[in-house]
Formats: sequence, C-alpha cells, structure tokens
Amino acid sequence: MVIDDVDSAVVGLEHVSLNFADLSVLRDVNLQVASGEFIALLGPSGGGKSTLLRVVAGLLDASSNKQEVSLSGDVKVTASTAMVFQDYRLLPWLTVRDNIRLPKTLTGRGEAPEVVLEQVGMSDYADLYPHQLSGGMQARIAIARALAQDADILLMDEPFAALDALVRERFNEELKRLHKKTGKTIIFVTHSIREAVYLADRVVVLKDGSIDTIMNTADEGRITAYESGSEAELRELIGTADSTKIKGLEKQWRFPIEVLGVVAISALLLVLWNGLASSVSPLFFPSPLDVWNALFTNQALLINHGLATLKVALMSIGCSLLIGLPIGYAMGKRTAIERLLSPFIVMLQAVPIIIIAPLLVLWLGYGLSPKLVTTTLISIFPVIISTMVGVREIGSRYREVFQSIGVGFWGMFGR
Repeated sequence: MVIDDVDSAVVGLEHVSLNFADLSVLRDVNLQVASGEFIALLGPSGGGKSTLLRVVAGLLDASSNKQEVSLSGDVKVTASTAMVFQDYRLLPWLTVRDNIRLPKTLTGRGEAPEVVLEQVGMSDYADLYPHQLSGGMQARIAIARALAQDADILLMDEPFAALDALVRERFNEELKRLHKKTGKTIIFVTHSIREAVYLADRVVVLKDGSIDTIMNTADEGRITAYESGSEAELRELIGTADSTKIKGLEKQWRFPIEVLGVVAISALLLVLWNGLASSVSPLFFPSPLDVWNALFTNQALLINHGLATLKVALMSIGCSLLIGLPIGYAMGKRTAIERLLSPFIVMLQAVPIIIIAPLLVLWLGYGLSPKLVTTTLISIFPVIISTMVGVREIGSRYREVFQSIGVGFWGMFGR
C-alpha cells in the first residue's frame, strides 16, 4: 500500500532522528501509515524498531528529559494509540478482569472486560492473576487490554516472541483475522521474516536506525515452504497447536481446611484461658464467661468509649496520610531527600510513645489534641516507609503502561 497524500496518513514521520545522550538510535526516518494498514517493522536487534514504536506511542517525545533524550523531526499521530509491550506488563496485583478494565476505569473510555475477553477466548480466566497464566494466555490478556482502550492504532512490540513456534503460528492467524474484523491500524515489531510477510501490508526494514527498504507484501500469504515441502510435512507429523481452544477452569468445591485449624486453635486458647482464670483473681484475669457478661452489662459504656477511640483513630489515619504520603513520595523519588529526612524519622520511631505521651499531655492538656498527636506519631511511620518503597518498587515499565493508556500524573499516583 503506497500513500500518495501524506496528509491523509494517521501516522506521519518526517526526518525523525533520536539520540540517547551521544548514541544515535534513529536517523532521518520517513514513514507514513494509512488508516487500517498493517505495517511490520523488521530488522536486526538494535536497529531502532522498538524505539520507533515508542515514538509513535508518545512514550518518547521532544519534551523527554530522561536519559538525555533528544528527538528531532516531525512526528504526526492523528489517532489514538494502544500499546502491547513485549513483556506484556500486566499489573501483578490486579486480576485479569481488572487489568483489562484499567483503561476504562482511569480514562472513562473503552470496552468492557467481558467484550474483549470473549474476543480473545479468555472469559473463563477473568478472576485469575497474571502469575497464574501461561505465556500464551498473558499475551492474550495484553492484547485484550489494548483492545479495551478502543484505540484506532494498535502498536505491538514483539508480543509473540516468548511463545513456542506452533502457538505463535496460531496467534498469527488470530491476529490477521482480528485486523480484518476490526480494521485497526497496526504497527507490529518482529524478528520473524515469515511472520512479517504473512501479516503485513508492508514490511519496513530498519538497519542502524534508518529505513533500508519498504516492501509491499499485501496478500502475500504464507511462503511456499509453509504450505508444501519439508516444513508442511513436519507440521503434519507434529500437529497444529490450537490456542483458540483453551480449556475452561473446572470449579471444584473444596472444604476450607484452614477454617478447621482456626476453630481448633481458638477452642484450645479458650480452654487454656478458662483454666488459668480459675486459679487467678478475676480482678486481674477474668474468665471468658466474665468477659462475655461484661460486654452486655457495660454495653453503653463500651460503645461510647469505642466510638471515641474510633474517632481518634480515623482522624489520626487521615493526618498520617496527608502528611506521610507527600513525604514518602518525595523520599521515593529523590535519594537526597531520603538522606535528609531519614535520621529524623528514625529518631521519632526509636523513641517510645509511652515517653512522649506524658509530655504531650503536659503541653496540650487532656483534650483531643494530645490523643491525635500521639496516634498520628504511631501511624505515620508505616505510611511514609510504605509509600517510599511503593514508589521505588513500581519501576518505569509499569509507569509506561499508564502513560500508554493516557493517564495523567494524579491517575498514575493514585494507582
């Protein structure tokens, strides 16, 4: 497919060059992609294929300051994009359904999980987590999440690289059918010549960051060796892996044996408690029955004091979040801030609250203030540390997932 009118292209790259510090990754790239076209980016490792895909996705742009990125040339993308990463980048703390629902949850746009799960044949696996899926299944979910964005352009960075040859062939056929059905524009990075020729309308060969050749391969089909000859004979002997027919989960009822353990240990503790209470004054060690009776005898008193305690606890948690989240986030993002604040935070945590509490009563009186300060000091430390660790644990690979969905800073921060 040749585009005569450059202005009609949904993706237009003119004289695009990109450097990482002093390393030239893309050199004077010129490419126009029409709406509904399937483009395969082919070439040796390090040729700039994935980088070019990230430029189209907006993950690398002229405003980037990470790794001293410099981008020049004209990058025009006139339609929405969705990215399927090579390593899938499914969020491990979310189920399959929640991973696919993420675009709609964060942006309010996109398809419901049930619709795209049906498209990729994974409806029975919606409640599983990514670590419970095989590589082929994870590939399906990554594609489903991209489809759920309901974007016009699908960017795929070697999504089938980790699959075995037979399953990969079946995925090629499924992707070709999906392209025909949806009419989406697809830019597909691959190292497989056969895959590129079979899937793409045009194959773009990149070498050393420049476009070496653009070959028209529309309706080329499988190469002869696939349909006849030794390869066809081997396929006949081995059989074809049909990844579209995934066996559903068999839901078997299993008695929760852990419940018996909890009940047995609780009963044992009650027996021991009652035995010890019979030999000690009830003033110091009341029996379980005495405690049970006291719950009803002093019901009004317990409710009043319980609500008062709950009020202080909730207020202190709110204060801890308001103060601790920004501090923990800053410490996680900047090592210098962590080094500056860590001694003071450790000092506060090391001093027992029982020593600080009387001083607070002397300074602030017997009202709400000393209670609130005391409980905030107790709860703020885990908030700060958890936030700092969380910010550092979620690396750039997951941030790029949110960025590719089109989520801003606050949406990313909240998740």
